[in-house]
Amino acid sequence: MPSPDPVAEFRDEWLPHTTDAALGRVTDLLRKASPLLIHGAFTRAVPMGCLASHLAWNHPATCRFGHEAGAVWLTKVAGLNPATSSLILAWDRAGLADFDLRSELLAACLAEQARRDAARLEPAAC
Repeated sequence: MPSPDPVAEFRDEWLPHTTDAALGRVTDLLRKASPLLIHGAFTRAVPMGCLASHLAWNHPATCRFGHEAGAVWLTKVAGLNPATSSLILAWDRAGLADFDLRSELLAACLAEQARRDAARLEPAAC
């Protein structure tokens, strides 16, 4: 069951299934408060999509689904129900206009990028 905290859900349920390319894309969009990152719908017109859509467009299992990619990624890859996702519900209320949520999501993305970078630098265990 997803966490009732949208940022915890993002960290625990979304990021483990996110490709490096998708993580970079969403980090960049959040950092810039890009109008390509929308709320209230999965997509408007490609390349305008919500968090899930941008992650899905950069994932090998869902990149071909276009407008449906975000919903497919959430259900089939992340194993979440879009209707009950605390992050989807929080993001749909205000999206980029919710500065606190955007800042916390950006911080989670940056922490995940740092974790992945550190893991790549660690010597392989014998």
